[in-house]
Amino acid sequence: MKLTQIAAICAIASTATLAQATPVWQDFSITGLYGENYELTPDEKQSTITFEYAAKLQYGDFFAFADRTNSDGQSDTYFEVSPRLSLGAVSGKKLELGPIKDVLIATTWEGGDDMNNYLYGVGVDLAIPYFQYAQLNFYRANNDIQEDDYQMTFVYGIPFKLASEEFLVDGFLDWSTAEKDEVAHKSELNWTTQWKWNAGKHISPSTKFYLGIEHSVWHNKYGVPNKDENNVSALVKYHF
Repeated sequence: MKLTQIAAICAIASTATLAQATPVWQDFSITGLYGENYELTPDEKQSTITFEYAAKLQYGDFFAFADRTNSDGQSDTYFEVSPRLSLGAVSGKKLELGPIKDVLIATTWEGGDDMNNYLYGVGVDLAIPYFQYAQLNFYRANNDIQEDDYQMTFVYGIPFKLASEEFLVDGFLDWSTAEKDEVAHKSELNWTTQWKWNAGKHISPSTKFYLGIEHSVWHNKYGVPNKDENNVSALVKYHF
């Protein structure tokens, strides 16, 4: 294991330990997706079950998810674990400037079949009108199966109402740099957005049961040249 990978693992472990505390709030959800225009899968059709956990903690925040995908009878599992440590909370000072609400140490562990990537860097929480939340993270990525690169991740959520109906648009944008390795690894961009209607409101005021779509736009998917994806999947999501 490379020294930089060991350092990245230590950074993730330290961030998770320091950020851990009784949650200010937490959320657990399960999502089902089905789409028919995927790239670099055994078949263009793919179904996915996603388990997600998010929490706001005293000294930061924590997000994790696991995808279980099935395409043409082949199943795979992919997960990410992303603890962040708030430098404002640790120092007891407000690290605010313009739209920046806080500065954080940002880490992520990406794992799956025969691969583990470790990302570490800095993140900021942003105050943007109409956004429920917005995060911008900059990472150095120590990768298992390709050369190390750099990544920028923007995460966002925008709730809104039409008449009495509740909607939520949320998602992320990942952009990573190109790197030279045995197989050319191109710069890639993945912009995935979920457009959701809270049908659960008609069951009870506190029920969060969403119906909608997930739209995924991917340029040079997995860094493979000219493998572009534009896929719309049907979505069902329930928050416990």
